[in-house]
Amino acid sequence: MADVKVVVPGDVIDTHTEEEESVLRLGPGLIQQAGKVNAIAAGVLHASSDTNHFWVVGNRRRYVPAEGEPVVGVVLGRHGEGYRVDIGSAHDALLPLLAFEGATRRNKPNLAVGATVYARVSVANEMMDPELECFNSHTGKSEGYGELTQGFTFKCSLGMARRLLNAKAPVLNALGDQVPFEAAVGVNGRVWINAGAPEKTILVVNAIKNSEYLDGKQSKQMVKELLGRQ
Repeated sequence: MADVKVVVPGDVIDTHTEEEESVLRLGPGLIQQAGKVNAIAAGVLHASSDTNHFWVVGNRRRYVPAEGEPVVGVVLGRHGEGYRVDIGSAHDALLPLLAFEGATRRNKPNLAVGATVYARVSVANEMMDPELECFNSHTGKSEGYGELTQGFTFKCSLGMARRLLNAKAPVLNALGDQVPFEAAVGVNGRVWINAGAPEKTILVVNAIKNSEYLDGKQSKQMVKELLGRQ
């Protein structure tokens, strides 16, 4: 299914692809019941033919965790064998002490309250609080997940966050051609930016915020104008 379309709760989604034997993966806004896939949220239906992954993107205000999604969270406290992390969902998430690359009983990270982390949702269901991990469980490597130091974190709409995760995001590509910076984008509507100097970080943040309702050409022009003011 190459096209995208607008769906509303109750719509039946056609998930048939050429790879009939591949595992079906459902993301936010979709649920499987009685052998059918139904939309449970209004928005634009997206599909990835490579991974047989389907999800709905809408501008809902609160993030609903889904397994495998990257999020930017803030450590609220430590209890037992993990950290309590705010990811903007209805319930705080649990980040186990051993859910880091190379972590052992004797060698565990020590995160302070207020620390910012880039993590992946490893458990998400209605019966349990969400659970996070700061490494790829398949490779054992951090792959960019972990504590985010320095930099600046800001919020954006959930729809905007998902667009920024696209490798072809116009505003990030336009900025990257002119300004060296690091970015961590969470689908929970939080973005971390570190461009070294404060003025560069502010420029990148403002450019991203301004691009939400611009197309690719307009985003590139806006970035050019912002850089011209420096």
